[in-house]
Amino acid sequence: MSQPDILFKGRVMSLTVLRINTPDPERVTAGIEAEVTRAPKLFSGLPVLIDPNGHRIDLPAIADAARTQGLVPVAVVEADEETAAAARGIGLGVLQRGALDAANGSTSRPRSEDRPAARIVDQPVRSGQQLYARGTDLIIRAAVSPGAEVLADGSIHVYGPLRGRALAGCRGEESARIFCQSLEAELVAIAGNYLVAEDIASEHRKQPSMVRLSDEKLTIETL
Repeated sequence: MSQPDILFKGRVMSLTVLRINTPDPERVTAGIEAEVTRAPKLFSGLPVLIDPNGHRIDLPAIADAARTQGLVPVAVVEADEETAAAARGIGLGVLQRGALDAANGSTSRPRSEDRPAARIVDQPVRSGQQLYARGTDLIIRAAVSPGAEVLADGSIHVYGPLRGRALAGCRGEESARIFCQSLEAELVAIAGNYLVAEDIASEHRKQPSMVRLSDEKLTIETL
């Protein structure tokens, strides 16, 4: 039997949300530019959902500002009728909160007692490699090289230098943490909150460290 020319398939994927905290388009534009300047590789070509967060916004202007900085707006979240119409007019989708939670997996996060055993990796993670521990923790008993990316829905433990990018709590688990024997990361993130290398204070660099989320901000503790 021949395969159909196209096939629609449901798939859970993590999506980045651009949450708007001001209706002023100039301030939004400046904020996007500032964030992209901090981590251009992270944001280049990144699909994003725009969340008006209860504000009446100029959606076309904000979408244009995002595109100018290399982001790829795909939909608006929790929009009123006017904003939803504006989204459709510029080719964006419209999602409600339930759909956003499903896309980011928050409705399917496993309870701690149901969590699969941690994924354990014994070999170094080379530049260009990506490892993902779905629904559990990731334990790496070696180094993570520059240009490598390690992700986990739970916590990440690196028993060696962490020089690439580490993203824990990928499905929104704010209690996730990142542990490493030597913090030399290009980027660390927990539940969508991130720090790039330039944000990591010199006293924490190349030190055994724990990264955790507190009041929606990442904090680093030397171990």
